[in-house]
Amino acid sequence: LREYSMYYGINKALLDSLDKEIVIMHPGPINRGVEIDSDVADSDHSIILQQVENGVAVRMAVLFLLANKRGNFSA
Repeated sequence: LREYSMYYGINKALLDSLDKEIVIMHPGPINRGVEIDSDVADSDHSIILQQVENGVAVRMAVLFLLANKRGNFSA
């Protein structure tokens, strides 16, 4: 895990070296400290919570449409 984090992880030092308008995204769940450090995940650059929230709504809509196509649900 240490090697993975070193090569692929996003930490504050990396974030500070990038453009100030950078956006951090992740579909969740986050493996904090390995993929993304907590201070990065909780920073103003992170839209991870919004991404997860929207992803749930999209998956629910897709499931509804698929089930409705089979006649399992009615709107």
